[in-house]
Formats: sequence, structure tokens, C-alpha cells
Amino acid sequence: MSTTLTVDFFSSVDGYGSAEGWPGYWGKEGPEIVEDRVHTFQQDQVLVFGATTFREFSQFVTMYDEPYYDRLNELPKLVFSSTLDPENPGWQNTTVLNEDAVAAIDRLKRTTDVPMRAHGSISLNRALLAAGLVDRLEIMMFPAVTGRAGQAPLLHGGAELDLDLVECTVLDGRTVKLVYAPHLHGEIPEGVGPRLRQER
Repeated sequence: MSTTLTVDFFSSVDGYGSAEGWPGYWGKEGPEIVEDRVHTFQQDQVLVFGATTFREFSQFVTMYDEPYYDRLNELPKLVFSSTLDPENPGWQNTTVLNEDAVAAIDRLKRTTDVPMRAHGSISLNRALLAAGLVDRLEIMMFPAVTGRAGQAPLLHGGAELDLDLVECTVLDGRTVKLVYAPHLHGEIPEGVGPRLRQER
């Protein structure tokens, strides 16, 4: 029994997950992006959060109206936190884990067959990428350069990665969804034959 972990990241072209003074989606949400989000969260999966992003999302789903927010409420959620109340975390269908996230995700990947998806949670996802636990890195790249206003960079200062392109889709004629299989730089992915191993 095993499963996959996807890290899901909304990004400006210069690699930031948000920016001071810019609206959600950098003001560039379109119908195809919404449709993609609906399709993404219709799949059976467990959502994985760090505590800060968990608190933000649990507020978003009550304050704003997106077509996929009901589905976020329904899906099972894991949040890594030493401060949230396990009996009343503040969002339905949530399990609070007060343990090392890298060790826990490594264990869960080997003991469950339900896919996991982590969105936001920069420090958590950076640690999971550095540990080689991420099977898919999905980057929704919006047509914006946030410059000095940029915040929450996922990949700046993190692990060195080689990325195999799995999928590339243009949404609403301007936003690019890039799906990669990441590998720690210098590691040889599973399935690579002996000849290529020797050449490297």
C-alpha cells in the first residue's frame, strides 16, 4: 500500500505565492482556472496543511464564495500543529497531528492509498520537497511579476531540484499550469536504466 503527495502552488512569474497590495489570484482569476480548481478537488484525496495556512483556509471558506469551497469542507484534512485543539480544530473533517511532518508524511505515504495534496503551507512544503517526499509539483503561474511586493516564495532558498515536465496547460489564455515530477538534484529517478546511470 502506498500513495502520492502533490504540492499545489499558486505563483507569480517571479516565484512568489502572494504579494502585499495584490488581490487573490493576483486579480487574474478566470473561468478556466475555477473549472480546474473544481476538477482538482473533486478527486478523492486528503488535504495537508501547516497550521497557519489551515487557519487561513478555514476562514476563506466561510468569508468567500468559490465553487469548490463546499468540496474543501467535505474532504478529509490533516494539519500539523502543536497549538490547535485536536477536539475542536475549527474546520470539519480535520485531524490534528502534533508530530514531525516529514516523518509523518513518510509513514502515511507507505500506509495509505488515498492521495494527499498540500496547498500553501510554504515552510511545510519546502521541507517535504527537501526530503524527497513530493511526487507531483503543480505550479499555477499567474501573469504577474510582484517584485518587491512578493511574499511566500516556495522555491527560493530551498532544495535543489530537477523537474520532469508531466503536463503544461494554458488557462484563460494567460495563466500556465505546470505539473512536474520533482527529484532532488543529483538523484537518479526510479526506472532509469543502467546505461543512463553510468553516463551520469
